[in-house]
Amino acid sequence: MHGATLRHQQSTPGRKPVPRGASRMVAREPLSSRMPKPSFGFLRSLMWPVLLVVLGFGTYEAAQRLLPYADRPISRINVQGDLSYISQQAVQQRIAPYVATSFFNVDLAGMRTELEQMPWIAHAEVRRVWPDQVVIRLEEQLPVARWGDQALLNNQGQAFTPRELANYEHLPQLFGPQRAQQQVMQQYQVLSQMLRPLGFSIARLELRERGSWFLTTGAGSAGPGLELLLGRGNLVEKMRRFIAIYEKTLKEQITNIARVDLRYNNGLAVGWREQASAPTTDKPAVAKN
Repeated sequence: MHGATLRHQQSTPGRKPVPRGASRMVAREPLSSRMPKPSFGFLRSLMWPVLLVVLGFGTYEAAQRLLPYADRPISRINVQGDLSYISQQAVQQRIAPYVATSFFNVDLAGMRTELEQMPWIAHAEVRRVWPDQVVIRLEEQLPVARWGDQALLNNQGQAFTPRELANYEHLPQLFGPQRAQQQVMQQYQVLSQMLRPLGFSIARLELRERGSWFLTTGAGSAGPGLELLLGRGNLVEKMRRFIAIYEKTLKEQITNIARVDLRYNNGLAVGWREQASAPTTDKPAVAKN
């Protein structure tokens, strides 16, 4: 045929011709790769609690089997602390019912409570020491003053009642409502510190129900006992006023003074001793600072 060109399609070596009208075949993935892979995370998270339970149960069983071999009777009581008012023998007798047991069964809390019920013990610490020892550390009460006629006060203002009070008559005597033990002790400490440089010591301090304070000094280098009527409130300010007037006016006549009334706003009144030549009536004095 003229005017027509015959095209010859050359095939590429090594490549098969793709038939017309046919779609290309795609290789399918294996079934194993298309299936979801199983997750073992839940099993691993569940396995740890089970192992811990098994381990704890095994430990408990082992302890129960070994306990009879490890638990021993208490054979030694070690009492520590500087004891001045109570003997170790009294401590041993007090806790005897508690130590008649084994090392692991001894009631440490009960022993501590029993010891702190003793009048002279302020604080007790009790602990075990392997294999058969109990160590007790004691802190004794520090008596600072008498509380009324029936008890003593420690430095924290806490009352305790030993059997014998006759040996502590040299201590100052404090009085007040039962609820005011700490308050009276605090005022005693403050006022004692203020009076000490003058040579005075406090023999008696009383807080009455209506809130008035009365103080009596002891006989000493500053002279015989002196009564101070402090009234209500502002005790430190009133004591400063007394100290200022004492240094200026009263010091030379202190042996003739029985009492000083500080219940005035800006002065004081002096009560003279009967045997002195000075008048027996209270004589007001005004502070000049």
